[in-house]
Amino acid sequence: MKKVGIFYSFRSVKTHQQVKHMIKHLGADNCEEVDADVATLKDFKKFDNYIFAVPTWFDGELPNYWDEYLPTIEDESFKGKKFAIFGGGDQKNYPENFVDGVGIMAEFVEERGGKVVGLTSTKGYSYEGSRAERGDQFVGLALDIENQAALTNERIKNWMEVVVKEFGKK
Repeated sequence: MKKVGIFYSFRSVKTHQQVKHMIKHLGADNCEEVDADVATLKDFKKFDNYIFAVPTWFDGELPNYWDEYLPTIEDESFKGKKFAIFGGGDQKNYPENFVDGVGIMAEFVEERGGKVVGLTSTKGYSYEGSRAERGDQFVGLALDIENQAALTNERIKNWMEVVVKEFGKK
């Protein structure tokens, strides 16, 4: 497996905890953490496999740091690159746009020729709508720390098993 670039905001405590759990499954030598708040085009070009942490803010928006970073890479071809996307949402207080950020990022990646891996089932969640939903799957890992914290570690473990396999495929 090629080295994985894990892009997330180093300021996000919850996301940082989730990433640390993922690194245990990947192996520290197989990945590099990149702070999405200060990432550059050079940081992006170093990898072929990515994990993007994309929490959903407010009523289905990307965090500011992603809004600021995406123009840096929007003209790049993502062909031949694989992306696993995860993010937090709140299915009780924001049921109309649960983990929309994950879906917005998947659309961005696919529009540039990237392959999104690590789809997960929508079973076990209760929400009204999501841009991350495709049929009975999310285009990544949906986490709800506010309402389903007890399920987080198991969801990450199961997701990482799939992602590692997908990253290893040519």
